[in-house]
Amino acid sequence: MAKQSLWLRCEKKQFERRTAITPTIAKKLISEGFAISVERDSQRIFKDDEYEAVGCTLVEHNSWPNAPKDIPIIGLKELPESDEPLPHTHIQFAHCYKQQAGWSKVLSRFHRGGGTLYDLEFLTDAQGRRVAAFGYHAGFAGAAAGALALASEKRGQTLGQLEPYENETAMVESVKKELGGSAKGLKVLVIGALGRCGRGAVDLFRKIGVEKDDIVKWDMAETAKGGPFQEILDVDIFVNCIYLSSKIPPFLTDKEIAAAGKNRRLRVVVDVSCDTTNPFNPIPIYSINTTFSHPTVPVEVQYEAEFAPGDSPPSLSVVSIDHLPTLLPREASEQFSASLLPSLLELPDRKTARVWVEAENLFRQKLGEAVKAEGL
Repeated sequence: MAKQSLWLRCEKKQFERRTAITPTIAKKLISEGFAISVERDSQRIFKDDEYEAVGCTLVEHNSWPNAPKDIPIIGLKELPESDEPLPHTHIQFAHCYKQQAGWSKVLSRFHRGGGTLYDLEFLTDAQGRRVAAFGYHAGFAGAAAGALALASEKRGQTLGQLEPYENETAMVESVKKELGGSAKGLKVLVIGALGRCGRGAVDLFRKIGVEKDDIVKWDMAETAKGGPFQEILDVDIFVNCIYLSSKIPPFLTDKEIAAAGKNRRLRVVVDVSCDTTNPFNPIPIYSINTTFSHPTVPVEVQYEAEFAPGDSPPSLSVVSIDHLPTLLPREASEQFSASLLPSLLELPDRKTARVWVEAENLFRQKLGEAVKAEGL
């Protein structure tokens, strides 16, 4: 008899091709006694028959609401908006623990259904570090999107739809081509450079040809004095890779952008952290998440001075896509799934295994806050 059943659901977010469990990891779980059901999904980077070949049971697309209530449902991105109660145990990124827009309504679905949420963002090891994260590939892909946006800006165009790449090499070569062969001469700033996300951004910039001295790497020591920071305006691309856990002074505001006028070098901001609706968003110069079909949003700046035609400040755009790693869906999924495996092997003992106990305790805390906020 299987020690643990698990149901891998499809992803309903447009363009999302990643998965929480790859066929490679599914095979390892099955060898440990798991029984895994996989929803058919033509959008997923891995084909259905890859899962069937390693022993998974294929089930109908988006059929998890009818799954037995005792089988945990695992996915990546948040579920589509709905008022339907959630009676299952869900393992996913829910984006509702930091009072993001609609957070209490999301959690109230669990309250009404009696289900449980194990948020993947908050599965942590004994040192408090996330057991699995897409950070590196988020930074890598975010830096690539920023470079592509800059290439478009310099041509007086808006960056068009982004498509996933087969691998990192294909992404690097594509970005270099759009930049005319190399990124040499560009200057970039990465905040959060010492973390996984920041390292990914730095690596991409180096691979496309940005000189080492032209990659400004900041972390907590450099931002400790508090923003806003003039240095951000003096680079071509700014990539934000921080993990926001509390209110901090903004890194950049409309006021600083307006004051710089024509002297601003900055053309593209990539907010990999994507705290768009977080009340503590440190980059309050935009208000929407962008998408793969429309990767950038222009920053509308109100200048005090008037400029003659053809003499106005350069354009400025923001990339704020909240699932950037899906630009490298296969590599990102394999890395994430492998990192998650040790914790998944403890899922049968989730009532006593530390990683799951702490995640459930946090859920109960946030659920109580949501119940109060919703007046339930």
